[in-house]
Amino acid sequence: MGVTELKTTYKKNWIVYITLLIVFAVLTACGNNEAQKNSESSKDNNKASEAYTVEHAMGKTEIPGKPEKVVILTNEGTEALLAMDVKPVGAVQSWLGDPWYEHIAQDMEGVENVGLESEPSLEKIAALKPDLIIGTKIRHEKIYEKLSTIAPTVYSETLRGDWKENFKLYAEAIDKEEKGKEVLDQFDGRIAELKEKLGEKTNQEVSVVRFMAGTTRIYYTDSFSGVIFEELGFKRPEHQEKFFTADNNLGKLAAEVGKEAIPEMDGDVLFYFTYAPNGDKEAISTLESWTSDPLWNNLSAVKEGNAHEVSDATWNTAGGVKAANIMLDDIEKIFLGQ
Repeated sequence: MGVTELKTTYKKNWIVYITLLIVFAVLTACGNNEAQKNSESSKDNNKASEAYTVEHAMGKTEIPGKPEKVVILTNEGTEALLAMDVKPVGAVQSWLGDPWYEHIAQDMEGVENVGLESEPSLEKIAALKPDLIIGTKIRHEKIYEKLSTIAPTVYSETLRGDWKENFKLYAEAIDKEEKGKEVLDQFDGRIAELKEKLGEKTNQEVSVVRFMAGTTRIYYTDSFSGVIFEELGFKRPEHQEKFFTADNNLGKLAAEVGKEAIPEMDGDVLFYFTYAPNGDKEAISTLESWTSDPLWNNLSAVKEGNAHEVSDATWNTAGGVKAANIMLDDIEKIFLGQ
């Protein structure tokens, strides 16, 4: 073999050698990346299987790991789970709707209806074999022990206007505190932004009235809408304070009143809604009777076109974060025309 042929052969061998080194390096890198991914996946799985303890209204509950099948027994809790990208396997039906509120119906497709918030079905809950059950002491205290035999159970204390406190508990219970904080931060950001837009308009006094079958209430500061109005900085009519004394068994949530109290419903702006499940005729009759009364039509808010009928579902009954955001949309539209 001549010198030229030797040089050619050597050059070819060197190219092959370099090529093999490159291929080996690429394969090694891929292997390391895959190993790292497997390691990270293993860490995530280990984290998901870690037990944690939640302190709540009934004591402390240990949850074996991040729950995948959650049953929720409050309407506000349903909205909380959906806002944190968790679809429950079972939920109590909405107070209005068939069976869900219109504003969450699409997100609730495939969710099992486990009965009323006031009377959930233990049999339906058990059949779902949940990893976690979330309820509230004010509604479900008597069935806590029975629920706890089905799955780890966590209770909020009550269901008043400050839904954010319960929201934080729900986030802790489903091991999504970071996502929960993100949702609440977004809502608080909307409050701050709208408050700035409203400016001096928040100096106006707002009044809130609810009609039900044979019953009428003035809603106040400890209600769902009341807490939001307070966060925005709105004032309440001073003449309504007399209804919310120590002997009012509803506290500052609401006060049941007769027609003689219609003049006390006045404010710079009046909002009213009607709880009429399935088109309840008696509730609708109550609405019509009160809003056609001369005392109602003599209210300055009514005469000046500042009385607004809004949705009972999103302004009161649903009581959760999704409804709260819709209420902010309504307020922005009513006060700012946006």
